[in-house]
Amino acid sequence: MQVEDANIAQLAITTIRTLCLDQVEAAKSGHPGMPLGAAPMAYVLWSRFLKHNPKDPAWFNRDRFVLSAGHGSALLYALLHLSGYDLPLEELKRFRQWGSRTPGHPEYGLTPGVETTTGPLGQGFATAVGMAMAEAHLAARYNRDGYPVVDHFTYTIASDGDLMEGVASEAASLAGHLGLGKLIALYDDNRISIEGSTDLAFREDVLKRFEAYGWHTLRVADGNDLEAIAEAIRQAREELHRPSLIAVRTHIAWGSPHFQDSAQAHGSPLGAEEVRLIKRAYGWPEDAQFWVPDAVRDHFAALAERGRQQQAAWEGLWLRYAQVFPRDAQHLDEARRGVIPFDWEKTVARFAEGEAMATRTASGRVLQQIAPHLPWLWGGSADLAPSTETHLPDQGDFHRHNYGGRNLHFGVREHAMAAALNGISLHGGSRAYGATFLIFSDYLKPALRLSSMMGQPVIYIFTHDSIGLGEDGPTHQPVEQLPALRAIPGLLVIRPADANETREAWRIALETQHRPVALVLSRQKLPTLPAEKASGLRHGAYVLWEPQRAIDLVLLASGSEVALALAAAQRLEQEGVGARVVSMPSWQLFEEAPPAWREHVLPPHLTRRLAIEAAAPLGWERYVGAEGKVIGLHRFGASAPGEVVMRHLGFSVEHLLEAVRRWR
Repeated sequence: MQVEDANIAQLAITTIRTLCLDQVEAAKSGHPGMPLGAAPMAYVLWSRFLKHNPKDPAWFNRDRFVLSAGHGSALLYALLHLSGYDLPLEELKRFRQWGSRTPGHPEYGLTPGVETTTGPLGQGFATAVGMAMAEAHLAARYNRDGYPVVDHFTYTIASDGDLMEGVASEAASLAGHLGLGKLIALYDDNRISIEGSTDLAFREDVLKRFEAYGWHTLRVADGNDLEAIAEAIRQAREELHRPSLIAVRTHIAWGSPHFQDSAQAHGSPLGAEEVRLIKRAYGWPEDAQFWVPDAVRDHFAALAERGRQQQAAWEGLWLRYAQVFPRDAQHLDEARRGVIPFDWEKTVARFAEGEAMATRTASGRVLQQIAPHLPWLWGGSADLAPSTETHLPDQGDFHRHNYGGRNLHFGVREHAMAAALNGISLHGGSRAYGATFLIFSDYLKPALRLSSMMGQPVIYIFTHDSIGLGEDGPTHQPVEQLPALRAIPGLLVIRPADANETREAWRIALETQHRPVALVLSRQKLPTLPAEKASGLRHGAYVLWEPQRAIDLVLLASGSEVALALAAAQRLEQEGVGARVVSMPSWQLFEEAPPAWREHVLPPHLTRRLAIEAAAPLGWERYVGAEGKVIGLHRFGASAPGEVVMRHLGFSVEHLLEAVRRWR
């Protein structure tokens, strides 16, 4: 920890505040209040504690900083610019403008130094929990006596709104249970939200709530008291068996004569005249815009040099570690690069044709085969491992006494699970999966959406994928979830038809490095199809079966309905009707396939097309065309054995045959 001269500290904080004011005022849009109040705590953290190197934002052993209160993005941009990240002042002047690297809320992959996309409240906090989980896991697996190659903190600044969101509550409960001592949250307790005082809807004792979660809690009475803030962070860093929440009493729009402690300062520019008055109150040149004093530049340059030295020391440690523990170093290096260090065909057995098996079971068997060869793969479920078949035998459970365990138990916390998976992925050094029923994808969709927005290769395993799950009834039988997932830009959705397609789906999921993958799997048993055909899944759709006569129509299906389509086509053959069967497990992969492949599978001249899927039919029209038809669901399911529900709702061979006969 470094204690700097009080004068330079105050000058730096005022610079941060005025840069935030100028960004919002230039854009005529933004959230000025939070940055003005939170600037001192952010400065103390960044100047005295945060371990980072602005010249190498991806340094593996850096501390992670998450601005969960993402609406205060101007604060983060000011800190990044002053610290020496590749974010020139011109970018701050283009705040919230098209093509700038300073968007309205922080976006991972766009702005150097931004660790995760934030803005939807609670998401950043929960993602930080995942980052802390990753640090604990990797430290347990790779650190050796005298070689702490994974050793850093995760910090977040969270607002009142963050802590109102359910996802933050889920994640805080999980973090306390896990005892993540290297997670420190600074709570910007300004007591103002968009509608007014937080007393309108939020009067709980936040610290007592977090104490009940198992957190270490501290309070700083004055958000401008730099030494009190520093002391609280120091105490939090010394508490290694509990995460820490530091409630810092701040004032939104601090220094504003007319808007301090007012909801009006939350999400609207304060106006040119008010900005002049605030700068006057700060003792700042009233007409100076985007001004950074030379002394502040020099001060932050010295802080950046400290970070460069910290990284250089770590790199020396890593070289020594790699010499003494070459296998561990290789595994961590492979994990960071996403290398699959084995021959898939020799390691993962194909499934025998004809065997009836649920695709969730096939997925579990694939996992068990690959887990010993991928030490960096870990994951779990939202209290559904026996049902989703995602437990890794003999790999241990991840908990406060065994951070090296590879089985994650998220509890009934789907939303926190997905957000934590984002944090694990963003941290790097491992690959994580999370599982639940497809119906509960609705609970986690905001975090899944961010997975896709950030291009994170999180693997989502969604089982019990249709009305075919049976007796649990319509509350648990997904209808609209599958098209909703397909609508998320960038999310790779794969709904395999059998065990061998599931095997191929896992191969593609592990090879995918720049987007999330959703594996949509059945509860009910499905016949295993010829293994050699399954490789067509790589192109999203393929011809599974051809008639012995001229093709009259094409039957398209995904998942469990492929077997129905195949049985119907074989019956139609006996009736003198030629039906091609196309298995279409992934629309996204099909859209990315070469045009020649797409035309081979769905030739333009074959216009009589019938799609079959036990889900809302939205989207199939693009593949069946104007002359085609879709058999889907336009209602919720029912409680009965799965095959009974499927039959009553039109998913049977007889129903498909009747639909084709009527069409003729």
